[in-house]
Amino acid sequence: MTTPTIDIRVNPADEGIQLGPLAIRFLVTGEQSGGSVAAFEMVVPAGERLAAPAHSHDHYEETIYGVAGVLRWTVDGQPVDVGPGQALCIPRSAVHRFDNVGSEDARTLCVITPAAIGPQYFREVAEVVRASAGGPPDKGRMMEIMRRHGLTPAVPPAHAQVVMRDSP
Repeated sequence: MTTPTIDIRVNPADEGIQLGPLAIRFLVTGEQSGGSVAAFEMVVPAGERLAAPAHSHDHYEETIYGVAGVLRWTVDGQPVDVGPGQALCIPRSAVHRFDNVGSEDARTLCVITPAAIGPQYFREVAEVVRASAGGPPDKGRMMEIMRRHGLTPAVPPAHAQVVMRDSP
């Protein structure tokens, strides 16, 4: 009986993707884990408020582990600061987003279980951001990419949709 060869190595993916101001570095993808997990490192510059919409995903959990700095996550409307040595598990269907409201760059490890999303999502989003040449990215294209990769953009709260008009 022949034993299959297993490729055992550190950071088998090791792919960096620049997404506007964010730096994403995939460490393990679903292809390398048999679909059980994807893991990537993310660096968010100090003071960076992300333009990406809040979203949810029904097919996987996202666990965040703080390595350096602090990211403020908003999960189902509740703000949660995640700093070094702290972990946050975002359950399926929870609407969430993040910002770095601190004065130092934040570095986190993001673990996706099962590995329902991978580097291709970030590559596609990065291309749309690059194509915008510093302007706002094509919202329709961004929404299409999100949905195709299992992310559901959140509907803005009703109070955010109200347009104020001057009284006559």
